[in-house]
Amino acid sequence: MTSFVKSLTFDCADPLRVAAFWAAALGSDVDEDSTPERAWVEPAGWGGPSLWFQRVPEPKTAKNRQHLDLRAIGPLAEERDRLVGLGATVLTEHEDLVVLQDPEGNELCLET
Repeated sequence: MTSFVKSLTFDCADPLRVAAFWAAALGSDVDEDSTPERAWVEPAGWGGPSLWFQRVPEPKTAKNRQHLDLRAIGPLAEERDRLVGLGATVLTEHEDLVVLQDPEGNELCLET
């Protein structure tokens, strides 16, 4: 018997705000049953785990030990700019990789 990844969980101060960012970034929607305490984003397209966002009282204090890697479907610069428009901030840029943070500081990588 084996297990599978059901969801990836983000601790955050504002679950609806962070869920809205990730839903827009991934071409999905925030689940209609989401609340200010917890929110869900179902995978779009070909599937994958759900993203779960839960309110916690403490702030983020250090670099994430894990993060999501996104692959740009089109030009890297265009996708970087789209994510920044959704609320991400750029940390570093390399030739074929951009390291960003979501609206609450969770790191993510964008690759070609």
